[in-house]
Amino acid sequence: MFEAHFQTFEDPESGVALSARLSAFREELTRHKLTGFVVPRADQQQNEYVAPSEERLAWLTGFTGSAGLAIVLTKKAAIFVDGRYTLQARQQVDGKAWAVESLVEPPPETWLSAHLSAGDRLGFDPWLHTTAAAERLAAACAKAGAELIAVESNPVDAVWSERPAAPLGPVAIQGRQFSGEIEAEKLQRIQGEIAKLAVDALVLSDSHAVAWTFNIRGADVAHTPLPLSYALVPKDGRPTIFIDHRKLSNATRDHLEHTADVEGPAALEPRLTALARRGAAIALDNATAADALSRLIQTGGGKPVRGSDPVSLLKAVKNETEIEGTRTAHRRDAVALARFLAFVDREAPSGSLTEIDAVEALESFRRDTGALKDVSFPTISGTGPNGAIVHYRVSRKSNRRIARGDLLLIDSGAQYQDGTTDVTRTIAVGEPTAEMRDRFSRVLRGHIAIARAVFPDGTTGAQLDTLARQFLWQAGLDFEHGTGHGVGSYLSVHEGPARISKLGTTPLKRGMILSNEPGYYKTDGFGIRIENLELVVGAEIAGAEKPMNGFETLTLAPIDRRLIDVALLSEAELDWLNAYHARVRTEIGAQLDEATRAWLDQATAALTR
Repeated sequence: MFEAHFQTFEDPESGVALSARLSAFREELTRHKLTGFVVPRADQQQNEYVAPSEERLAWLTGFTGSAGLAIVLTKKAAIFVDGRYTLQARQQVDGKAWAVESLVEPPPETWLSAHLSAGDRLGFDPWLHTTAAAERLAAACAKAGAELIAVESNPVDAVWSERPAAPLGPVAIQGRQFSGEIEAEKLQRIQGEIAKLAVDALVLSDSHAVAWTFNIRGADVAHTPLPLSYALVPKDGRPTIFIDHRKLSNATRDHLEHTADVEGPAALEPRLTALARRGAAIALDNATAADALSRLIQTGGGKPVRGSDPVSLLKAVKNETEIEGTRTAHRRDAVALARFLAFVDREAPSGSLTEIDAVEALESFRRDTGALKDVSFPTISGTGPNGAIVHYRVSRKSNRRIARGDLLLIDSGAQYQDGTTDVTRTIAVGEPTAEMRDRFSRVLRGHIAIARAVFPDGTTGAQLDTLARQFLWQAGLDFEHGTGHGVGSYLSVHEGPARISKLGTTPLKRGMILSNEPGYYKTDGFGIRIENLELVVGAEIAGAEKPMNGFETLTLAPIDRRLIDVALLSEAELDWLNAYHARVRTEIGAQLDEATRAWLDQATAALTR
């Protein structure tokens, strides 16, 4: 019926091949005179999505989640994942060869200190760890009387015989009609931030920062239009971009050379070394700069200055062009979502649809817009107990048929050149239970509390997070993920530095876009999540003594009325929901075919007590 172009559903490798790989890897460690090695799920820039050539953790262990780390010792091996991936890791890795441990509490360093012996030599690739991560490993080794060894070549690569080639996605220009600001203007602002840091230069180790600064996009990793690259921005004068020349057309090179020198990736190390020899202070991003960069600068006699990349905050605050672009992208996306939700309502009750069918259908409706560049992440499509797995990714093996009485949780997003979307809807198939309606209504109340929030300028995400949880807490319930993350402008769907979570310490600024996605997950039962994207805007309050902010909801898609217990909603919450649904009808109704418009009218009809 439908076909997915940007997503696959194949099960990862397992079994004998992985056992042989672990054995070969241990032999390679012996050749390096190492008694252990750390294998993170990371590339040189700590990207969320990495190129196939960087999937060392998946190749060695079989675990395909987006966050994790493995430690291989002579006799023991462990893989460390956070709570999102515990179940997935147990299903994917060989339990006889690997212990599955916590990535967070306790951290891997605790396991290391307990399992290393005095005199052990633990290897790590300094290009795949930040300096902070390397320091934690070194402290764990020291505690056990062992030594942390930075290797020059990664031993995984030595035994990975069919390792894919590094990506060479073509680089495209993100014109001013989408970016709203030319490179020279951005560089002027960045160099102002460099002056505040009192350093001689800033390394842009985050490819997102390079893409934003120079108004380029690429195709080196899945789901995020990144050109893998670095840049070196001096406190004054021309910056240098380090990027594989094979990715650049003549037009793109000309675009870049208006404001920067263009060098190959291999030129970064000698350029940093030369700066360091002059005693330069060079700023590095704590979150993305490889420990190898710090080592280069220190060895050369320079001073690495670690902190937050100032471009991260500049990029997070969208300008008027980017804001209008994302509004347009969300209206376009809403048409595809309405068609999809109408399709599910029509087909799912018969039992004819599976989780994969839902993924393929939604991607197909988005492709029909003629503007889809990619999905912004692999669609989470979980029904029944699969919906309770927060970061579930359906495979051919796990694919479940959508049945009457189930909930379908579908979390998806799109990359359009004018904006990035991310939306979750929970759909009742047949008659929901009283428990489902109670839990959904509590999640909805938390969602509305965020959407309606008014807060002083300077408020952080951590201060707002409780609003989304309060009604679940009243019933002794909670959810184990953050309430919201930042979203880029045709860049990463998970963008820092701001977020709505217990750990969100960055003040929310007007122009930031964040998700609002509280949820509830009943293990082996069902999952619920309601997600819209929100734009931080100014809020006018009569008599206010300080600047106040609020949210403008960008996402336009019906929230399933069948799952709402109206008796649980306050008048203000009911008014918000009815006004939201009326807005959805007004903004997209005219763009729908007659049948879908009729479905939308019913799906967004006002609720009354």
